[in-house]
Amino acid sequence: MSDAAGEEKALKLSVVLYVVVMVLKLGAWWWTGVMALLAEGLHTLSDVFVSGFLLIALRWSRRKPDDTHQYGFGRAQYIGALVAAVLFVSFTAFELYREGITRLVGHEETHPSKDVPVALAVLGVSMLLGLWPLISLLRHKQRGAAARAQLLELVNDQLGLIAAFVGTLLVLWGMPMADPLSSIVVATIILINGISLFRENLSYLIGRALPPDDMKRLEAVVRSVKGVLGLHRLRVEQLGPGSLRVELHLEVQRGLVIEAANDIAEEATHAIASFTPGPNFITVHVDPERPAELRKATSSA
Repeated sequence: MSDAAGEEKALKLSVVLYVVVMVLKLGAWWWTGVMALLAEGLHTLSDVFVSGFLLIALRWSRRKPDDTHQYGFGRAQYIGALVAAVLFVSFTAFELYREGITRLVGHEETHPSKDVPVALAVLGVSMLLGLWPLISLLRHKQRGAAARAQLLELVNDQLGLIAAFVGTLLVLWGMPMADPLSSIVVATIILINGISLFRENLSYLIGRALPPDDMKRLEAVVRSVKGVLGLHRLRVEQLGPGSLRVELHLEVQRGLVIEAANDIAEEATHAIASFTPGPNFITVHVDPERPAELRKATSSA
């Protein structure tokens, strides 16, 4: 199975499991009256919407270019991840902070119930179910923006469930303040991850180039083409996961006939296209070889 197909399958699996887990949590809350389960159930409801949005963004990003969007729809994944990051901060982290701080300041204690073991069992089952799509995504080394956002959401879910489980357990053992404290710790982790996800995907939307090591590898691929004597003005923009917009100037032997120069440009284009799965949009300009001193002065341009 390709990484793209695997990512979509993992996102679909996440949505299905989120619905199942939400029903379990809300059903257990109705049975036990434990408020932590109601909070977790509503949190999972927001996960359903976030994961569904990321799935739509992933599928939308695979649409072919058209007259209106001539470089394709790859950035849809970055938009989806950006929205997911905002939801992490504005809903999940904020709500956990509000609940945790309110209970700490108001010294509101959570009293154990005879049905707490049922609540603990539901939280434990929810953690186990959440590991399924998490492991599925971790198996794919190359992940798009939507898949990375979903992976982060799954990790945050596990942290939230662990905190809820430990907090509920400590409340059962006579330490009521453990519950709000654990909520604040998890909210801080979610806040940091959400800000990081926001910054990363905002960079892609602005027009992010490849990492320096990948830029060097791409340049080496072009220089390996027979007839290429040098290159300059290499510009790369990531349009989506595995999709690039590349523009560069090749240097070929002076006096070379236009047909031969065009053949070299075509080979360079194919070499660049094989660098990533695509779709790629490549523009190659052919220039006569420049004097060594001029080439050295502008090699970083």
